[in-house]
Amino acid sequence: MEYYEAANFLFDLKRYPSRKGTEATRALLAAMDDPHEGLTCVQIAGSNGKGSTARMVERVLREAGLSVGLFTSPHLTDVRERVRVDGRKIRKQAVTAFVEEIREYVLDASSQGSAPTFFETQTALALWEFARQDVDVAVLEVGIGGQHDATSVVDPVASAVTSVTLEHTALLGDTRAEIARDKAHVAGEQPLVTGESGAVLEAIRSVAGDIHTVGSGSDNDVQARYEGRDGLTGAVTLTGTDWSIEAALPQLGAHQAVNAGIATALCRQVADVTERTIVRGLETAFWPGRFEIMSREPLLVLDGAHNPGGCATTAETLESFDYEELHLVFGALSDKNHTKMAKALPEATTVYACEPAIDRAEDADALARTFDGNVRVVRSVRSAVESAVEAADAEDCVLVAGSLYTVAQARHRWVGTQTPKRVSTLADARAALTDADVTRAGIWRMRGKGVHRVVELRVQPRQARFLKEELLSLGGECAISGCSSHTHEPRYLDVVAMGTLAQFKRLIEKLDGQPHGLASVGNDLKRTLDIGTETEKRGYPWEDRVAVMGIINVTPDSFYDGGTYDSVEAAVARAEELIEDGADILDVGGESTRPGADPVPTETEIERVVPVVERLADHDALVSVDTRKAAVARAALEAGADILNDVSGLSDPDMRHVAADYDVPTVVMHSIEAPVDPETDVTYDDVVTDTIDELSERVLLAEKAGLDREQIIVDPGIGFGTSAAESFELLGRIGEFHALGCPVLVGHSHKSMYEHVDRAAGDRLHATVAATAIAAERGADIVRVHDVKENVAAVRTQRAASDPDA
Repeated sequence: MEYYEAANFLFDLKRYPSRKGTEATRALLAAMDDPHEGLTCVQIAGSNGKGSTARMVERVLREAGLSVGLFTSPHLTDVRERVRVDGRKIRKQAVTAFVEEIREYVLDASSQGSAPTFFETQTALALWEFARQDVDVAVLEVGIGGQHDATSVVDPVASAVTSVTLEHTALLGDTRAEIARDKAHVAGEQPLVTGESGAVLEAIRSVAGDIHTVGSGSDNDVQARYEGRDGLTGAVTLTGTDWSIEAALPQLGAHQAVNAGIATALCRQVADVTERTIVRGLETAFWPGRFEIMSREPLLVLDGAHNPGGCATTAETLESFDYEELHLVFGALSDKNHTKMAKALPEATTVYACEPAIDRAEDADALARTFDGNVRVVRSVRSAVESAVEAADAEDCVLVAGSLYTVAQARHRWVGTQTPKRVSTLADARAALTDADVTRAGIWRMRGKGVHRVVELRVQPRQARFLKEELLSLGGECAISGCSSHTHEPRYLDVVAMGTLAQFKRLIEKLDGQPHGLASVGNDLKRTLDIGTETEKRGYPWEDRVAVMGIINVTPDSFYDGGTYDSVEAAVARAEELIEDGADILDVGGESTRPGADPVPTETEIERVVPVVERLADHDALVSVDTRKAAVARAALEAGADILNDVSGLSDPDMRHVAADYDVPTVVMHSIEAPVDPETDVTYDDVVTDTIDELSERVLLAEKAGLDREQIIVDPGIGFGTSAAESFELLGRIGEFHALGCPVLVGHSHKSMYEHVDRAAGDRLHATVAATAIAAERGADIVRVHDVKENVAAVRTQRAASDPDA
C-alpha cells in the first residue's frame, strides 16, 4: 500500500458523522491488542486554549528529558501534524503501516454499520504510534466535550478543563454548566486542573471531585498573573504553594497566563520538573495560528479564534498594540455564530470576507452581511490576505481570524514551499513524482516527461486542477498527488509541474489576475524559477559565489583538532592562516557538538569565544559565532562578530531576538539534538522533504523576529540525526533547500558520513573536498570546512567550470 492510498482510506471515513460514545474507538483498539493500555496519558479538554495548553505540557516534559507524544486537532496543512512524537510529525510510512493493520477490521465494521469515524481512527492512530515509539507520556487534546470523546478511552494520570463556552450544544448541552459537566469526565488519578470559576467550576466539581484551580485570584491553587506584553512576548508570573516562576511566553494574552498555569500544574503532577525546566518549556512552546504575529510593519496577526469567546480574547489581546487602522480578513465555518463573533472583534476600517476551501465554510456574501461599514468579498483566503496587506500602511494592523482553517490557508503564504527538482534521468523524475505521492500509473506515464524545469509545489485542490489544465494546454506536463481531494477538508495537494522555461513564463502570465489565490501561486513560481525577479544585495560573499567558512574550534575536545587551538593566541594564529588560504568567513566556537560532548557553562563559553572574536573583528573576513546560547551570541556580537551560527535551530527562546536586535545573518540548522546522541534512532519518509518541512517553521521563527529571508541561512544539519546514507542524500539534493527562500550552508567537513565511502577518521580530507565540489555544483551558497585551502580550490574550480569568464 502506498501512502496516498492509506491517507485516502482515512479521509474517506469522514463520511461518518461525529457521535457520542467511545465504543467504536475501544473496539478498534481491541482489534489492535489495545496499544493504549500501557501509556501514561495527560488528557486536556476545554472550549478554548486546550491546544495551546497541550503544547506547553509537551514542551515542558520534553525539556525534562522525557519522550512525549502529542495528539491535537485540527491540523493546519498536513493531517500528520495531529500526531507528533518529540515534536516530529508521524511519518508517512507509519500511517501506511497503521492502515494496513486496521483496513480489514474497518471494512468489516463498515459492512455492519459500526465503522469508526475519522476522528476515532485518528485517535487510535495516535495511541498506536505512541505505544510503538514507547513514549514516556502521551498528551491528548480532547476533540469534543469529554465524557463521550474518543480520547476518553484512556485512563489519564492527569487531566484538565481549560475553559468552557457554549459550543456543540446539540451534543454537549444547552448551558455552560451542562457542557462543563460533560468535559469534567476527563478527570483522572490526580486532581483535575481548570481555569474556570463560579458556577461553572461548581459544575465541574460535581463530576470531578478534587479540583486544582488556576487564575489570578489569591484563592486559586495556582495564581497566574499576566504582567503584560514585553515586545512580542507575554510576561507571566505563576505561583503555587511552594514554588514560583516568571516566564516570557511566545503567545500573548492574559488567557495564555492561565493556560501556562494549567500546563505547569499538569506537568508537576506527571513528572519531577524543576522551575528552570518549566520556564524553558513554556518559553519555547510555539503554537502556530494562535495570535501568531507574522510581521510588525504592518502588524499582521493570525488567530484561529472560532467562536465568540475566542474572538473576544483576540480583541482583548490586540488592545495592547498601537495601530492606526484595522484590516480584518474573516472566514468562518457555517455552524458558528457569526454575528456574535463579528461583534466581539474590534471595529475594522475594512473587512475582507473570505471562504476557507472546505465545504463547511460559510458563504463570503453571507459573512459580509454580519459586519457594518466597508466590507469586501474576496473569496480566496490567500487573495484576501494579499489585498489586506496591500491596502495596509506600515502603522496599520491586519488581523486574520474566524477559523483555524482560514488561518491555515493564510499561513501558507509564509510556510508554503515550491521545490526546484534536479531531474536529469528517469530515476530522478521517478523520485520527484514518488515524493509527491503521485499514483503508480501516473509515475509510469509521467516519468519520461520530467525534463527542463521541474517544480514540486503544494496548492489547494482547485488551484491544482487549474495549474494542470493550463500547463497541459501550453505543452508542459503536470502530475497531481494521488491523495484524493476532499472539498470538505482543508487539504493541500502536492503537484509536480514540468516544462520549459518559456512554458512556465506563459503559465505565470495566465495566472496573473486569476482568482482563488492563483495569482499568488504565480508570484511564488516567479521567485522559485528566478523569472523576472531581482533580490537586493547586501554585500555578503555568498550572494555572488560559493563562500567558504573556516572553522575555529576554541575547545579542548574538538573532534577534528583535539584542542590544538583552545588558546586565544593559537586560535587567532589559525584564523589568520585560514584567511591567507582564502576563507570568506571565520566560524568561532567554544563548545563542541560532537556526539557525547559535555555541555559548557555559559560563562566558560564566553571566556573562550569573546577574546578571539575581538582580535579577529578587524581582519579581512566576516566573523561568525558558533553557539546555541543567546547570552554567548550577544556577547560575541557585541565584541564584533558579524554572523550568528546556531546548530540547535534557535532552541534558546532569546536567540531569535538577539539575531534581530543586531540585524545579522543567522544560520539556522536542522538538528534532532545537539550534541548528537549516537543512540538516537530517527526515521524519515524522505530525509530532504522532511528536513525542509521542519526547517520551514524555524525559518519562520527567525523571520517573525524581524530578519529577512536573505539573512536567514539554512543548514540541513548533515550528521545531526541522519545516517551516512541520509547525509549523502542531503548533499546530493542540496539545491532543493532553496525552496525555503534562504541561502544554504553545508557543514560536512570530516564527518563520520565518509565511513560510507571507506574513509576512516583522519583520512577524510579528499572526501571532504569532493563533497565541497558536489555541494557547490548542486546549489550550496556556503560550505563550512576545516581545511580552507583545499576547499577553496574546489569551489573555485567548480565556478570556473560553470562560468569560465567569472
